[in-house]
Amino acid sequence: MLALWIVAVALLGPLAGKLGGAQDNDASAWLPGAAESTRVNALEERFRKDDFTLAIVVYERSGGITAADRAKAAADAAAFAKLPNVRPPQGPIPAKDGKALQTLVPVHEEHASTAVDAARAQITRGPPGLAAHVTGPAGGNADAEEVFKSLDGLLLASAGVVVIVLLLLIYRSPVLWLIPVLGAVSALGLAQAVVYLLAEHGGLTVNAQSAGILTVLVFGVATDYALLLVARYREELHRHADRHEAMAFALHRAGPAILASAATVAAGLLCLLAADMNPTRGLGPVAAAGVLTALAAMTTLLPALLVIFGRWLFWPLVPRYDARHLDPAALEAEHGVWGRIGRLIARAPRVLWALTAVGLLAMTFGLGSLKNDGFTDAGQFVDRPDSVVGAQVLARHFPAGEGSPAVVISRAPLSLEKVPGVASVSRPESAAGLLKYEVTLRDPADGMAARATIDRLRDAAHAVPGADARVGGPTATSLDIKRASDRDNKVIIPIVLGVVLLILVALLRSLVAPLLMMATVVLSFLATLGASALLFEHAFGFEGSDSGFPLLAFIFLVALGVDYNIFLMHRVREESQALGTRRGIVRGVTVTGGVITSAGLVLAATFAVLATLPMVPLVQMGFVVAFGVLLDTVIVRSLLLPALCYDLNHRIWAPGRMARKPAPAKEPQVLEPVG
Repeated sequence: MLALWIVAVALLGPLAGKLGGAQDNDASAWLPGAAESTRVNALEERFRKDDFTLAIVVYERSGGITAADRAKAAADAAAFAKLPNVRPPQGPIPAKDGKALQTLVPVHEEHASTAVDAARAQITRGPPGLAAHVTGPAGGNADAEEVFKSLDGLLLASAGVVVIVLLLLIYRSPVLWLIPVLGAVSALGLAQAVVYLLAEHGGLTVNAQSAGILTVLVFGVATDYALLLVARYREELHRHADRHEAMAFALHRAGPAILASAATVAAGLLCLLAADMNPTRGLGPVAAAGVLTALAAMTTLLPALLVIFGRWLFWPLVPRYDARHLDPAALEAEHGVWGRIGRLIARAPRVLWALTAVGLLAMTFGLGSLKNDGFTDAGQFVDRPDSVVGAQVLARHFPAGEGSPAVVISRAPLSLEKVPGVASVSRPESAAGLLKYEVTLRDPADGMAARATIDRLRDAAHAVPGADARVGGPTATSLDIKRASDRDNKVIIPIVLGVVLLILVALLRSLVAPLLMMATVVLSFLATLGASALLFEHAFGFEGSDSGFPLLAFIFLVALGVDYNIFLMHRVREESQALGTRRGIVRGVTVTGGVITSAGLVLAATFAVLATLPMVPLVQMGFVVAFGVLLDTVIVRSLLLPALCYDLNHRIWAPGRMARKPAPAKEPQVLEPVG
């Protein structure tokens, strides 16, 4: 097995490094083919004479532009004209209020970042008191590219450090941590290679967000599976003198739960293929590939390495064979804290589930603060890059939508000047029987007022007989993204719930227990979303969230929340077959509490790495998953679900045979393998 993995990594590893080059972070690539702005993007290609985009250099002096400022701007324009891959600039153009100047600099798309960097270096040497910035499409893309190109390495290093530190604390061994980390790194390399091949040859849309989520997801999920398997292997090493036999029993007992967990998460993620949004649809296979490679690594490579190196890996707490561990009481004695929690559940199950349910319901009231209409350009960044500051300067002194006009393409002449919210309309360009208009909006192109103007433009353009007119551009793109995301939220969430429920029914061979699991996880999700919405608005000061945020939060929190409930309930079912349901619940909580809590801490910590990045959508996703996983691990899986199950007793297995099976007359003294 080890040899097979070495060959696989050697063959596919080089492809993993190419994933960054296969990413498409252009907003136009996110839209479904049927969206109006997508069709405009395609039609615009008929008008393109070259691959140039626009950088806008804006100068501002609050007391009014001086002669020295105008001379500086003119000298800069001459310097810009000498830069490679730059066309002759237009300007400097004065603002009507006399407090700003702008110069329009066409730059080649392929070399835009280099040109923007050179322009920024040039404008810094100006008269005191004159502020200068580079914005426009080229400036914004350069700032975004600067953020994206550092993500992969930063995330990999941060996730790796977090996992290593936590494994050192959990295992208290200077060497054991290395085996799960090697498995996680191998799984990540394999996942990135698979995703690269799908992007290059399968039409899969991959962007920086999905690539970043892939890194933390693989590290988190792989480590979770490793924790579960290693904990069960350690139990079996106490019961079996031969480590190969111990691993066989560990895989036999923990394997089904890990397999069911991976199948549930992967199936939930693949439901995203029903999305209209390309990045949302693309995230499904990307993340599913990460989960499945983590499953493969942790059920093949990890067991092979553990058996090859032997018991000494656990040093200094080496598990020795001891016949006393065949007695279940010895096992419970190793889990004192969780034994007490199990007994608390047995003493007051109804009080526990009522209190925790009420607490979670109270947190859902924060849902009223959730704003998922998308971000302005400034709202996407944690800090304020130069392009964002420049766009705000432009909006103060020039028509707010000047740098990002709407694009209207039709087959007949249009009159759009009188549409409310329109500042000006360019003369039409002609190509292949089509007319193209650039419409400057009065309001900032990334705001809600501009989106309303797009709707009015579309109504006016569509009403012209025979024009077959379409309205696109940056504002129209963001509007279509919002509407496609709203559709995805309504369609995909019920599909995910149905798919996950079917998997749980098949795993537990009952209906009541899966329904309880789903209900508690959905309640946990709503509570997390409510609490996060309040914190985003009042603690972090975010202007809102991405339109696709609720769906992605739901996918990860429901799939990963069910994950831990599967680990618990699979063990409860195993124990209940021998001990009866209520005794099985207490035993299940006792023996899995430590390892599942550790797994939750690891997964939460790895996703929390996203919260250190400078992009608000990634910060929000990292925070909500970390918060939700901790809430689910500490409250739902530890108290709410087991208390509900204890209260219902054997009825949780209805309509299966275990719902009719009486509890054993006495507790068996030996844990036999469950078939």
